[in-house]
Amino acid sequence: MKLALIGFGQAGGKVVDQFLAYDERVDGGFVEAAIAVNTATTDLQGLERVPRSNRILIGQARVNGHGVGADNELGAEVAEADIDEVQHAIDDVPTHEVDAFLVVAGMGGGSGSGGAPVLARHLQRIYTQPVYGLGILPATDEGGLYTLNAGRSFRTFVREVDNLLVFDNDAWRSAGESVEGGYDRINREIVERFGLLFAAGEVGSGDAVAESVVDSSEIINTLSGGGVSTIGYATETVETSASGLLSSLSSSKGSKHDGTDLDTDGAATNRLTSLVRKATLGRLTLPCDVSSADRGLVVASGPAEELSRKGVERGRTWLEEETGSMEIRGGDYPTGGDEVGAIVLLSGVTDVPRIDRLQQVAVEAKETTEDVRTRSQEGTAALVDTSGELDALF
Repeated sequence: MKLALIGFGQAGGKVVDQFLAYDERVDGGFVEAAIAVNTATTDLQGLERVPRSNRILIGQARVNGHGVGADNELGAEVAEADIDEVQHAIDDVPTHEVDAFLVVAGMGGGSGSGGAPVLARHLQRIYTQPVYGLGILPATDEGGLYTLNAGRSFRTFVREVDNLLVFDNDAWRSAGESVEGGYDRINREIVERFGLLFAAGEVGSGDAVAESVVDSSEIINTLSGGGVSTIGYATETVETSASGLLSSLSSSKGSKHDGTDLDTDGAATNRLTSLVRKATLGRLTLPCDVSSADRGLVVASGPAEELSRKGVERGRTWLEEETGSMEIRGGDYPTGGDEVGAIVLLSGVTDVPRIDRLQQVAVEAKETTEDVRTRSQEGTAALVDTSGELDALF
């Protein structure tokens, strides 16, 4: 699936940088173009792979390259005012070769959480390709302001994109991990999961051809209903023919005297079925009740000889039963290496406790803000009245 990636804000830019590294490492071919947008000069300078010509600084008239200080309302205003600056960079993208836009943003800061929905709305007006969001939720220990920003931004971002793919930092931070080390690892986790999904179907000249190809239309159809999506991923190391003596011994144990495989097909089928279950019931990018998903996609990845079409079908059937949805698609994506994996995309999920908590925080904050504003106005009015009485005395 060919994507135009646009990272908005610090987190968004770093993740897009990681996507470029991943795409190059696996020869995925899914990144057609990459742009980073920010209000802070230092954040743009810290990127390594996004071309300098595609690093767009906005809001110079308002914040002079120093960022918006986690003020997402200011971030939205700046994005609205300078949207033409971003469009100039997008004009150089060969959009006729792009299957979709992916706007990536951390939802706890100011530039990304405020600006990403503005950009998504702009892209929706101009282009016919789907516009997806990849929103990264802040961990709860990052502070109340970031949680509040995420609560405010989430509903807007969902409304402005065709589908919002979500990664929840809260579910992926490790105890005792440094902030910098934690974010680097989390960014790699994000890119591995979503990158493998988007790379599926992009076949190079020397690549093995899948039995059941997962092309861009499969992903687009799975995401077509809108709403919120999450991804699960599970892998298992296998001994391939390139693994040497151990592999040969293992193969001989599962063979008949006539040379035909006795257990190979069954083992591959069982492995994939198990991996689909692990991916679905394990740690999702956004924890949720799996049964609340409207649509789903199962992708098996790994060495071609280890991928079982029957295993994919069994995994897909199992996911249909878990979700109660008939819109569960499936396919395989042959890759090199010695790992067999299963990616499970769940789209249109509705039973998400983390989002419910975020929305509650946003509602409570709005009520608190209105109370504070009312008290402030009453206090100011009282102060003015007192000042008038003092003037009359003197």
